[in-house]
Amino acid sequence: MNINRPKTLVGALLVAVISVGSPVVYADSLEAIMQVGKERTKDSRASQNKVDRLADETRDLLADYKTVMKQVEGLRVYNARLERQIANQERRIADIDQSISDAAVIQRQIPPLVTRMLDGLEQFIDLDMPFDLERRKGNTEAVRSNLDRSDVTAAEAFRQVLELYSIELQYGRGIESYSDTITVDGAEREVDMLRIGRVALVAQTTDGAQTRAWNVKKGAWEELPSSEYSAAVRKAVRIAKKQATIELLNMPIAAPEAN
Repeated sequence: MNINRPKTLVGALLVAVISVGSPVVYADSLEAIMQVGKERTKDSRASQNKVDRLADETRDLLADYKTVMKQVEGLRVYNARLERQIANQERRIADIDQSISDAAVIQRQIPPLVTRMLDGLEQFIDLDMPFDLERRKGNTEAVRSNLDRSDVTAAEAFRQVLELYSIELQYGRGIESYSDTITVDGAEREVDMLRIGRVALVAQTTDGAQTRAWNVKKGAWEELPSSEYSAAVRKAVRIAKKQATIELLNMPIAAPEAN
């Protein structure tokens, strides 16, 4: 019995030693595990932050992309409109170039045309009734002299000729009276001229003693019966000068000839 006690005491001591050492080992292992867990949590948090940052950057990039695409689409529409405008401008430039070429040709043709128009107008005045001859011939001479002036363009000369034609056209309308001098029986006499369009040209001396009408066929003044036309012509002169009211008068108007 006494011999077995030392063995039992030794076993108890071994168990005590083992029992005392185990909590230390477990504590170290748990601390290590907790440290690893903390590091993994830290790494996970860092990874999540990175993922969140990348997600935010991706959303921003997507928003920027959408904005840029809208701008690109707007630029496409704008460029398409500019292309149409450029095409229209190119067509206009071509038309203007053609107009310039045509204008150059027309400009070379205007001076001869103006000269022919003036020649024809002068011939017409010479063959027409002799009213306002000084003014009418003076106008044609003034325009003809402008043809040789460097400061008068061909277009301006053409406009002036057209204006003369317009004035001559107006002479065929209305009634006009003015003072003039004609040759009566070889002597110069002051007369009141009465023009009724281009159908009658009558001259009456200021004393009313003589009344004459222009005979287009003969190209001369023809005396009218004073008893028939003197008072009517005097009245018509007053009407033309707006000194009397308009009324029907017996005037020496030549009847049109049948062709």
